[in-house]
Amino acid sequence: MASRVVMPKLTDTMEEGVVLKWKKQEGDLVGSGEVLAEIETDKAVMDLESFASGILRRVLVNEGDTVKAGALIAVVAGPDEDITEALADTIAVSGGVSPPGKAAEGAGSRQEQQAHATDTLAGTQRPSTVKASPRARTVAAERGVDLATVKGTGPGGRIVELDVATAGKAAKAASFRGTDRPLSQMRKAIARTTTQSKAPVPHFYLTSEIEMDEAERLRGQLKQSRRAHPSLTDLIIKAAALALQHHPEVNVSYAGDSLRYHSSIDIGIAVGLDDGLISPVLRHCESKSLEEISGEAKMLIERARSQRLQPQEYTGATFSVSNLGMFDVEHFSAILVPPEAAALAVGSVREVPIADVQGVRVGLRMKVTLSCDHRALDGVQGAKFLREFKRILEHPLELVLPEEWS
Repeated sequence: MASRVVMPKLTDTMEEGVVLKWKKQEGDLVGSGEVLAEIETDKAVMDLESFASGILRRVLVNEGDTVKAGALIAVVAGPDEDITEALADTIAVSGGVSPPGKAAEGAGSRQEQQAHATDTLAGTQRPSTVKASPRARTVAAERGVDLATVKGTGPGGRIVELDVATAGKAAKAASFRGTDRPLSQMRKAIARTTTQSKAPVPHFYLTSEIEMDEAERLRGQLKQSRRAHPSLTDLIIKAAALALQHHPEVNVSYAGDSLRYHSSIDIGIAVGLDDGLISPVLRHCESKSLEEISGEAKMLIERARSQRLQPQEYTGATFSVSNLGMFDVEHFSAILVPPEAAALAVGSVREVPIADVQGVRVGLRMKVTLSCDHRALDGVQGAKFLREFKRILEHPLELVLPEEWS
């Protein structure tokens, strides 16, 4: 039986994906579980595996095409099997996919009918001699681009969505002396998530300044005692985990008519990438040593930067840490990512003059800001957590187990 290959919805926030590279070509033998293509989601680059064995009979999208989740992108079947039924709703499902080669031939008059219907809905009239995908026609209507002036790069000179976008960008660049770059899948997801968070979630912020002399001294001692040593972010994660154990009312999520108290402390670490950011999650931080946190964090950050995280590695955090101190940022506020009720923004460690009974000296100070969801937390709860977090970092021996110290 023919197997339909669709763009999978790999994450809760994924609305569309990009086919980066086909690992198999039309006519190739395919085994169940073999990788068919590389897919760029809103968070990472992932492998798309075949659920059936057979031959890759049709490839319906080009490399680089953006496809809605659930859209048909390929068909795997036997060498002589009739795949007409499997292809029957290609256009209706994938609406805007630009099918190359054989796929375009297979859809034939149906694609032209769909294109005509799309033109009618968009309120446009296009010459029938212009060959363009339905999605290209829709985008052209939305952006006011005349398809007659667009050069097609699809099969047989067919105009695809990217051609329309390129033409639109060229026109804008000529008018505004700038260049538009299409949003990456990650940047689109960030735009959706932050809009959904900042608007409906009532944020409030608490800032505290922490003495970091002892914490930096501890890092120096650990560096001398072993080959690997924890980063400042590792210390912050461990301190946050300990503080959350003392204040479980902060490790919660707003759930409508109830508050969900999480049984484990799963901390997300914000990692900046070229086109956005992603937060790999350290699970069960309440039971991990500083050394374990340090090793696991390094591994996750490396995987995040190479865009090889799996969905379970960057979803489900109950608390987040974002450190911009290495960029000489003194202070900032983080936007909450639901369902987390709190997130910690960390600034740089600075040398500042300190006046006390002994006179004026130079000390190390760091500002942190706790963002809170006011539906789940009040100021006193956030302040108590922040006070405990500050106390732990100012007395950092609590961060290491006896066996780690020896």
